[in-house]
Amino acid sequence: MEATVGRNEGEFKASSLPKQYLNFLHIVNGLQFNGLNIYGVDKGLSDIKSEESIEGIIEMNELWHENAEMKKYIFFGDADISWYCYDMDENMYMELDKPSGTIVSSFDDFDFMLKNALEMALS
Repeated sequence: MEATVGRNEGEFKASSLPKQYLNFLHIVNGLQFNGLNIYGVDKGLSDIKSEESIEGIIEMNELWHENAEMKKYIFFGDADISWYCYDMDENMYMELDKPSGTIVSSFDDFDFMLKNALEMALS
């Protein structure tokens, strides 16, 4: 059985995650740095043991999707004042204001969004 993120409308299969995000997971299973959290593989879905407590992408998307307006997004991470996600309706990666959901920035791909998130965490 394949893991899914979200419920009903807005649900997606783990195999539909972007290749750039999957490549990131092959290097590091999630990231926590200076208030930035990039979600990793959920506990129980991976054999990788980690000393760090990394939030899982499925678990966090289920949490954010409790708000029906947020079901159109796949959430890859968050920071103190931002969410980093993919808008499935607009086919665009975005940084959203947390908690209003207002678009702060948009990106062409996952890597550019991740680069921006890391730069913000370093500043």
